[in-house]
Amino acid sequence: MNRRILLAGAAAVPALAAPALAQTLPEIRWRLTSSFPRNLDILYFGAEHVAKRVGELTDGRFNIRTFPAGEIVPSLQVLDAVQNGTVEMGQTALYYYIGKDPSFGFFTSLPFGGNMRQQSAWMRRGGGNELCAELLKDYNCHGILLGETGTQMGGWFRNEIKSVDDVKGLKFRVAGMGGQIFQRMGAVPALIPGTDIYPSLERGTIDAAEWVGPYDDEKLGFYRVAKYYYAPAFWEPCAKGHLLINQRHWDSLPKPYQAALEVACSEVEPEMIARYDHGNPQALRRLVAGGALLRAWPRDVMQAAWRATHEVIEETAGRNARFKRIWESYKPYRDDQFQWFRIAENSYDNFAFSAAAR
Repeated sequence: MNRRILLAGAAAVPALAAPALAQTLPEIRWRLTSSFPRNLDILYFGAEHVAKRVGELTDGRFNIRTFPAGEIVPSLQVLDAVQNGTVEMGQTALYYYIGKDPSFGFFTSLPFGGNMRQQSAWMRRGGGNELCAELLKDYNCHGILLGETGTQMGGWFRNEIKSVDDVKGLKFRVAGMGGQIFQRMGAVPALIPGTDIYPSLERGTIDAAEWVGPYDDEKLGFYRVAKYYYAPAFWEPCAKGHLLINQRHWDSLPKPYQAALEVACSEVEPEMIARYDHGNPQALRRLVAGGALLRAWPRDVMQAAWRATHEVIEETAGRNARFKRIWESYKPYRDDQFQWFRIAENSYDNFAFSAAAR
């Protein structure tokens, strides 16, 4: 009898301890601003999931309210808003801020860099996260990886690109270091928020635009005003998002709340890429059936872009010591990954994809 009473009492301890622990933690209300509009539901899902899961994991004591691009701050000013404490946290892509420091580009995607898995390996195991944290600290921010698009499409063009000569003078909406690559090839790049791309394309302010891929591009309606659809986005072989948190606010968070944010963010990447991989093939079929003309980049464009990429990188490394140090970490890691993927992944893909298409 005494043993049964003892066991019953022990079993009750967790049930009593959890509420007692929760009651020792403060109630916190934060705002999370996003670089992405609500209608781009896969991207915005990242912000919504963080808010929902953190609430669940903290028994509702850590409450996060999400805001799409433009409701609090413009799409491309999320870093500034978090840095200055206008909001506590924000969802964004770090390559939007290469104008502040070109090193930001490494942590979203680098032209002709690693794909989703290769970039993830470098970030998580090759020192990338540590280098990113060092950079963000200078901007009063703490960063956590949040989401991934996979390799993106090369964008929508009013006119067919038959050679590198057709790139010259082209007014092209493009993000990250990709803009510098196209500028080196003679184009006129412009970084325009996602919400403003369609009207700019429709009015002729730009001749071409890229965003993510078929699922998002269909929603944004680019096919209505530009019919040539190019692949791939060699400047975005992947695209990693980040959750930025004001450093002072992060430091003041109880450890269980910090852990809740990290857990919530870690759940986003596999779900986001699964949603894109599920939705993109269906959207692409609809776009082609609706008149979109799918094209691969001409070989001379790809070769010129490869040369331009490494020229820009080497020149930037010569001017920016931090960029040079990160490139010296990134390049050998990327090259090793390329060699490994050629042996297993690429040899399988080349055969299986071709065989299935017969």
